[in-house]
Amino acid sequence: MIKSIVRMFFLLFSLTFLQAQGLPPVVNYTPNIYNADNQNWMLTQGPDKTIYVANNKGLLVFNGAQWDLYPSPNGTIVRGVKAVDNKLYTGAYMDFGVWEKDKTGIFQYTSIVKKQEVSMIEDEHIWNIEQYGQYLLFQSLDRIYIYDTQDGNIEMITPEGQVVRLFLVNDDLFFQVKDKGLYTIEKGEPNLFSSNTVLIKERLINLFDIEGQLTGITENNGFLKINKESVIPWEILDNESIKQYTIYSAIQRKNKSIVLGTIENGIIQLSKDGVIEYQIEKESGLNNNTALALLEDKDQNLWIGLDAGIDCVNSQSPFYQYIDVSGKLGTIYASAYVNGYIYLGTNQGVFYKLDGSKSDFTRMTGIEGQVWSLRVIDGTLFCGHNNGTFIIENEKQQLVANIEGTWDIKKIPGRKDLLLQGNYGGLYVLEKTSDGWRVRNKIKNFVNSSKHFEITNDYRIFVNHEYKGVFEIKTDAQYQEASEVFKHTDVTIGKHSSLSRLDDVIFYANEEGVFVYNLEDKKFKIEEKLSTIFDEDAFVTGKLIEDQDKLWTFTRENLISVSRDKLDGDYTIKKISIPLGLRNTVEGYESFVKIRENEYILGTSNGFIIVDISKNENTIQEYKINLKSVSVHKLGKKYGLVPFEENVEFSSNENNLKFSFGVPEYDKFLTTEYSYLLEGLYDFWSPWSSDSNAHFENLPPGSYVFKAKARVGGSETTNEITYDFVVERPWYLSNVSIILYVILTTLLFVALNGFYKRYYKKQQELALYKTKKDMELKALENEKQIIELNNANLKQDIDARNRELAVSTMNMINKTKVLNTIKSALLKTEKIEDIKSIVSLVDKTIENEEDWNFFEEAFNHADKDFFRKVKEIHSSLTANDLKLCVYLRLNMSSKEIAPLLNISSRSVEIKRYRLRKKLNLSRDVNLNDYFINL
Repeated sequence: MIKSIVRMFFLLFSLTFLQAQGLPPVVNYTPNIYNADNQNWMLTQGPDKTIYVANNKGLLVFNGAQWDLYPSPNGTIVRGVKAVDNKLYTGAYMDFGVWEKDKTGIFQYTSIVKKQEVSMIEDEHIWNIEQYGQYLLFQSLDRIYIYDTQDGNIEMITPEGQVVRLFLVNDDLFFQVKDKGLYTIEKGEPNLFSSNTVLIKERLINLFDIEGQLTGITENNGFLKINKESVIPWEILDNESIKQYTIYSAIQRKNKSIVLGTIENGIIQLSKDGVIEYQIEKESGLNNNTALALLEDKDQNLWIGLDAGIDCVNSQSPFYQYIDVSGKLGTIYASAYVNGYIYLGTNQGVFYKLDGSKSDFTRMTGIEGQVWSLRVIDGTLFCGHNNGTFIIENEKQQLVANIEGTWDIKKIPGRKDLLLQGNYGGLYVLEKTSDGWRVRNKIKNFVNSSKHFEITNDYRIFVNHEYKGVFEIKTDAQYQEASEVFKHTDVTIGKHSSLSRLDDVIFYANEEGVFVYNLEDKKFKIEEKLSTIFDEDAFVTGKLIEDQDKLWTFTRENLISVSRDKLDGDYTIKKISIPLGLRNTVEGYESFVKIRENEYILGTSNGFIIVDISKNENTIQEYKINLKSVSVHKLGKKYGLVPFEENVEFSSNENNLKFSFGVPEYDKFLTTEYSYLLEGLYDFWSPWSSDSNAHFENLPPGSYVFKAKARVGGSETTNEITYDFVVERPWYLSNVSIILYVILTTLLFVALNGFYKRYYKKQQELALYKTKKDMELKALENEKQIIELNNANLKQDIDARNRELAVSTMNMINKTKVLNTIKSALLKTEKIEDIKSIVSLVDKTIENEEDWNFFEEAFNHADKDFFRKVKEIHSSLTANDLKLCVYLRLNMSSKEIAPLLNISSRSVEIKRYRLRKKLNLSRDVNLNDYFINL
């Protein structure tokens, strides 16, 4: 019972000590992150800083960006792992072997047990692996297997009893056998080193060389000094405290300090002298309180294999975290260090503790509620509070101004007895009297909230209001009233903007940059170099915190310090990586205060972070980016890994590639970002991103060079990774295919050329034929036109001949009529003898053949074939018959014909009758129609 009470006391004391001092950052990796089982039994690190973990489900590999799990070949728990050069050795149930990377960067396992035909003891587990020169020692509870990596031979040590643990101390190998004592291994044989009762009774967790003395840590009895003659407790201050814990794992670090892993209480860090420096438990950051395995990596980070998860403690980090597990502090808005006390101003009041004390922070009574500022002025601590202004001395407070809402308090240049404070409702002057500090007056004519303000030597006050802008106030010498209030339009209003002062220069900062006040033209002008702080979307707050000879401000990824060179006056900018998401501050209300040389307190919403800027400045860490894997897939299929070779060739349908890479960097407050390009497609670097994979899909055929680089905490890695590859052309674009295409194209061209020649020749012939036809048709048309024209002319000629014929006929008729009339008239004359000669002349004229000849000629012109046809058909017709035939063709009546024949109509009818007989025509045939239609 007493032992339990004592143990509880020490546990509570240790927890209080932890909370009071702050702890190094812890990076948590839960089973959901690494996708394996809870328990992790052993850790090791490879030459490229990759972390390897023996897990219940197999071998875990972590390159700083991605976790990979390699299940144990026999499906059992992997409890031991050791990295030797580029090989990994693991031990599991009834098996141990080696892992080596293949050409694709994937580990492949070879069982040494099977290869060497080792006969293991039933149900044997390999719990530990140690390297000793060219030998690997695999330790189970029953044996130690000594494997020669050069010739593959295996020797075995099988003690009479259970092997508790195998230890390597400097160049000596030890192992403890239950109920037997401590043994050494010399020339492959076990030798009893000590059978002291303590070593038989107590279970050793590890052995160390401390100042030349073999020192062991036991499971429940603290540290022991061991030699062949005696085993005695290590007389250190905290050995009794350590005895209260159940120790399961322990390591000695490079700086000779010691870390203990416990079953229920997390890990304990001791100095090389055995003094407890800090303890980290689940409540203060660990995933779990049972530390099964410990490893210090090449960067002095402490890795912890837990019963539920994996943690990495950044022991060399410039940061120490105070995590307010209980939530009693609240969000820290201000802090101060004065008279050996550390003060924290939060939304719940003022908390304090004496520096170096192991006690936790205590709330100061009478000053509960929102604190806006803690300002040390000439050794006196002033507190700007929601309820007014307080003076704090050690553990007591005094209200000196009950004016609501004091943002800040500052000295007035040249006046030791006056201070200026900014409040919700304006500016107030504090005066020091014989009775202490009191409110003297409010500055008249200015009522704006004065959260950020600065005072110059010429009675000017600059006040920044986030939503109204920057005001310049001119006051009288006694700071009683504002005689002038001028609003600056040369800077824009900005959220989280701020005013500050360094070396009598007033600075204003917002998201547009950093501006300085120019005394000559009384305007703010942008300061180009300082404004680069907020480049690349880095702006979070414009708050500038004055710290003696420098200013501090915050960006999205860094804590920035600005100082001025003493010689040339140029600004120097330094960065401390601390990302916004991890520092957990209230934007616009950041608090960063110096407490000791090189140490500062950064207030957070759940405690604070102690920043040791000397560690950041003195630590030069180089990082390298490593190519983890290259995988390729065809459309619609899964990715397949490909070799790490130069100029790898992929088929045309294997044109979807994925590159995985990482930087083995494990610092909680460092952000790792990656950028890449693909020469041959994208010849420009991608934007910086935390994504450690690059995907390229549907790449066209061609030669490519993939490149990737990284930056850690804003600093680029010392190397770039490159991978050359070729996406081949599809078969239809291969060289053979192209040659075939050229041949086919040539043949096709020749064929087409011949075809077109024939075609155009045929077309030419057709065109010529058509032209000829057109010309013939044109000629025919012309001939037709000529014929038509001739016909028209002939018709006109015929019409003219017909007119002539008609005229001739009419003339003959008229002439005959006239002559007959004359003849008749003459015959009626009484003196016939006198006119006989005239009558004879008339008769002669009537029977004149010339008239008939003229008529016949005219008729022949009009109907030239008529006489021929009539003569051919009716050759017996006489000349007089032909005359009658002509008159009948002219469709003349008997009455019209009679005068022409100089006979009577009756005589004409007789002639017609005779003619019908000659023609042998029936009576029903019209004689006129016959000749007309002939």
